[in-house]
Amino acid sequence: MIISKTPLRMSFAGGGSDLKEYYQHRHGAVVSSAIDKYVYIAVNKKHTDIIRVGYSKTEHVKKIDDIEHNLVREALKLVGIDTPGIDIVYMSDMLPAHQGSGLGASSSILVGTLNALYAFKGEHVSADTLAQEACKIEIDILKHPIGKQDQYASAYGGINYIQFNSDESVFVNPLIFKKNIKDELNKNMILFYTGLNTRSDAILTEQKKNTKDNLHILDKMIELTNDLKTALQNNDLTEFGDILHKGWVFKQKLSSNISNSTINKYYEKGKKAGAIGGKILGSGGGGFLLFYCEEKNQNKVRKALSNLKETPFKFESQGSKIIYVSE
Repeated sequence: MIISKTPLRMSFAGGGSDLKEYYQHRHGAVVSSAIDKYVYIAVNKKHTDIIRVGYSKTEHVKKIDDIEHNLVREALKLVGIDTPGIDIVYMSDMLPAHQGSGLGASSSILVGTLNALYAFKGEHVSADTLAQEACKIEIDILKHPIGKQDQYASAYGGINYIQFNSDESVFVNPLIFKKNIKDELNKNMILFYTGLNTRSDAILTEQKKNTKDNLHILDKMIELTNDLKTALQNNDLTEFGDILHKGWVFKQKLSSNISNSTINKYYEKGKKAGAIGGKILGSGGGGFLLFYCEEKNQNKVRKALSNLKETPFKFESQGSKIIYVSE
């Protein structure tokens, strides 16, 4: 048996610039971090000719092409496992209750599945290969209207400035700043689940369609990623919170469905209670609401948003890895 462990992620700035429609115009960039919420993929040999795929439902099939779970199906094809008699099961700290959470869950599932399948074959592959192949499956093969940031964030781990280039290359640059500042940043972030399901495909399809008209907005969002990087390197966390807010204001202009009256109400309550800035994670429309708020004001924010479930988290320095290999 092989088990992989792959982190989910949160993006702080630059979301939308990882779409091809933008980075062919000029390089895209995001600042994001992996977090200590994970997807676990177990792969095991079966002594039958059946392929079993276990998630929120269980599939039993004889041919790979008959697998309904498109990420697992295409991962098996790409890795080159074409024989029956295999068990693939996944579970997560956040799924299925938080599907559409904005934490990059689908890409984490795919990266972790690829990692586990390669290990099952006795092969080790790099984080870059895992991210590239996950992008190929989700964007090129399955035609999902998404960008590249989630795959790289979950494959590499850490807090990174990730640059997306017109030649399809991706540069992953870890952000280097003092440990005590990183710890303080983590303490000053609070995360709430809105209870609203996101419609990422619809939102991202509209966003992609509008990219040409929104180039000037995305250009400003790219500038914010550089400002965010500088703020961290200068240990200026108040500026970090201000930039989160500026990015959220810009992001809402990319698609009509990124925010709604309920999200806006929660956001304004958080700001009024003392949060410096924040954003909805992922494509928008629901999922998780992140705030930057100094510890002295956090209980006020919790009280203002008492009907939402808070989700404590820590930054994760490692990306997808194999945590168990049976003899």
